[in-house]
Amino acid sequence: MGDLPGVVITGVSGRMGQMLVREVQASEKLRLTGAVDRAGHDWIGRDLGLAMGGAETGLLVTDDAEAAFAEARAIIDFTAPAATLGFSRLAAERGLVHVIGTTGFSDEELDELAEVAKGSVQVRAGNMSLGVNLLTVLTRKVAEALDTEFDIEIVEAHHNRKVDAPSGTALMLGEAAAEGRGVSLADASDRGRDGITGARKAGDIGFSAIRGGDIVGEHDVIFAGPGERIILRHVASDRALFARGALKAASWALDQEPGFYDMLDVLGLN
Repeated sequence: MGDLPGVVITGVSGRMGQMLVREVQASEKLRLTGAVDRAGHDWIGRDLGLAMGGAETGLLVTDDAEAAFAEARAIIDFTAPAATLGFSRLAAERGLVHVIGTTGFSDEELDELAEVAKGSVQVRAGNMSLGVNLLTVLTRKVAEALDTEFDIEIVEAHHNRKVDAPSGTALMLGEAAAEGRGVSLADASDRGRDGITGARKAGDIGFSAIRGGDIVGEHDVIFAGPGERIILRHVASDRALFARGALKAASWALDQEPGFYDMLDVLGLN
């Protein structure tokens, strides 16, 4: 196992962080060499396995990302935009693969990530499941086939602790629909309807967000036309599928040239 490429998980105390740790520990392609969390968290300095309620691993949780990255070949990062930007710069300096599942970036932050990716290998996706990425391909193709008589609405549902909306996956699907229509999502996006909004504008791509309970992730792309509707749907019932996709991305990216990639590249769907 010692000769497997090392990977660091950031945000290890979070639900996705802990899921990623378990998946890496079970992996035959990667080994866990670092566990990072934010300064001041009560896991800092503790054995990772004990902090997660399991057996001792000998790996201590740290807030020193630079030290944790020293033995790694890749970083898997599901944290927050500001933290991810810092990790991206550090990963680029060290020539490490950076797999990003973080969502909620501003346009300016995305521009900064793209600049960093010019000199590093970066895989970023709003969703790392095979099914969702197939859904983006289907969404683009259906949008190409249907004109603006068909309204496009993206409805997403997530657990009540999710902090950003629309979800990164919903935005991925919106981008795919916009690409199929040959328009910019920034120009066609319709969000947050409330009050007297007037009639829907032809060609707009609408977003609706549901937050409640422990919903892992549900996404519908609705094409609503005169007398008929086409609904493309993906339902995630196990968060582990996102972790498995992230590990697949990290293994794949180790052999790639510097640049930005997404899960369609990883899965050979581009």
